[in-house]
This record gives sequence, structure tokens and C-alpha cells, in this order.
Amino acid sequence: MNIITQIFGFLNDQLLKMTWLYELVRLLVEKLFGLSIKERLGGSIHFFIYDTVKIFILLSVLIFGISYIQSYFPPERTRKILGGIKGVKGILGALLGTITPFCSCSSIPIFIGFTSAGLPLGITFSFLISSPLVDLASLLVLMSFFGVKIAIAYVVVGLILAVIGGTMIDKLGLEKYIESYVKEIENVDNEVIEMTKEERISYSKDQVKDIIKKVWLYVLIGVGIGAAIHNWIPQSVIENVIGNNNPFAVLLATVVGIPMYADIFGTLPIAEALFGKGVGIGTVLSFMMAVTALSLPSIIMLSKVVKRKLLGVFVAIVSTGIVIIGYLFNAFAQIFM
Repeated sequence: MNIITQIFGFLNDQLLKMTWLYELVRLLVEKLFGLSIKERLGGSIHFFIYDTVKIFILLSVLIFGISYIQSYFPPERTRKILGGIKGVKGILGALLGTITPFCSCSSIPIFIGFTSAGLPLGITFSFLISSPLVDLASLLVLMSFFGVKIAIAYVVVGLILAVIGGTMIDKLGLEKYIESYVKEIENVDNEVIEMTKEERISYSKDQVKDIIKKVWLYVLIGVGIGAAIHNWIPQSVIENVIGNNNPFAVLLATVVGIPMYADIFGTLPIAEALFGKGVGIGTVLSFMMAVTALSLPSIIMLSKVVKRKLLGVFVAIVSTGIVIIGYLFNAFAQIFM
């Protein structure tokens, strides 16, 4: 058992946390720039280079592997699988569909497709909540930053939030608040085209290039903000604003996160820096969830698909759930640390 633990620890450190890269960048900063990473400037440069390279390595490897899996589950096939499932089981079925990852930027077009195909509202909104929050890539990247327990807990609460949110919207009977043009979209039953192995590899490479083109700027901005928080903003300032002593920290982090536009990869460096400054894990996760699940561009896009009342209910349910999750995580922090 001890040997297994040691092997797992080694793989976790070298493959996910990339301690080899940490040491390599430390030598680079100290030898090339003549700076200590314990000083502000040296620490900022080290944080920026290390986190940027680590995120892009993880992104490239994970998106390639996940896209290869995704090539077996295009939206048409997922829609067919979910089409005959009803009730709570249907919501769980939708969540299984999101774990075979669609890019978060694709969640609303797929949501439109599911809605026009006549899937229950609960399924479509469960998908819309969980799609940007939960996938294999986010799980593994979270493990590299925060460890296994926090990463798994994040995924579990993300799924619970999606199930409860979708169920509540379904029970409220808000179908009439879907824009009429969505229901009138012709549902073309496209035949699923099978790919060869070479085509799947080519598709996966293209997905890596496409996603990196979309997120690279947000990753750099996120890492830059994280480096500034980590090395330049005094811990006392952060603790006073969103530290554990502020009872409104989780609520504030959620409100600040909603207008921001970034995916989980751009948000993680900021979350890592806040966590390193002693901000509660619940506050950090609430900020991440608000950014990824309720970003302003996605809300604007969704407002073209659903009417104001349904949009307001969606935002209220998800934001309330995020705040509750944040406070629960802070209350039981010892369990996840």
C-alpha cells in the first residue's frame, strides 16, 4: 500500500503539479535573470512563466485526449441518446453527456439544438449549467493546482448544482419562456458519420489548436493577475476584503466573478494566487464557478434564446447555489484540505 501511495504521489507531483517544471523555471529565473523567487519581482516572473507553461502543456495533452473521445460522441448522437429519457433520469443522462466534453463556448448552440429537438427543459438546463463547470480536463487541471480531494469535491458539487438547478427549472414549468424561433428550428436528423483513426487524430489536433487560439489571451491575463496577487498585494489587504473574517466574502467573490469572461483555465491562476494568500477554499471555488457558469457573454447569448423571466430564474438559481456551495466549503474546509 505504501509503495502504491509513493507511486501515485510521484506521478501526481511530476505529471500534474509538474515539480520538474517548477524547478526548471526557478533555475532559469535565478541563473538567467539573477533574481530570487523569494523576492517580489523574481517570484512574479517565476509564477508567470511556470503557470503559463504548465497550463498550456496540460491544455494540449488533455484537450487532445478528450477531443479524441468526443469524436465518438458528436451532438447528434448525444441528442439521440437523451431523446428517449424523461424525468430525473433524463437530467442525469444529460450530465453524462456533458462529461464527454463539449467546449464551453459550444454549450449554448448545443442547448438550442437540444431544445429544438424537444428535450425536457430540465435536461437542457442541467446541460447548460454543468457544461462549462464539469469535464475531465477541468478535473485534472484542478488536481494539479489544488489536489485530488478538492478537485473531486468541485466536480461533485458542480454536478449536484446542475441536477438541482435543472430539476427546479423543470418543475417551474417555464417552457413558454423559450423564444418561439428556437422551437420552430427544423430538427434535421443528421446521420452520424464515423471517422477513421487518422481522422480522429486530425480532429483532435484541430481542437487543440482551435481551443488554444480562443483561450491563450485569457490564460495570459489570468496568470498575470495571479502573479500580481501572489507577489504584490499584501495578504492583509486580501484577508480584509475576501478573507475568512469577512462574512460576505463568498457573496462578494460570486458577484465579482459573474461579469468576468474567462474559462476555467484562465481563472485557475487567479484562484491559485488567492488560495495561496489564505482565502477560504469555498470563496475561491465560488469565484471560479461564477466566472465559468455565469460569464457575461454567455448570459448575453442566452438572453437571445430565452425570455427575461426564465433568464432571471436561471441566474438566480445558479448564483444562489454557488453562494451556498461556497459557504459550505468554507464551513467544512478541514475535510477538503
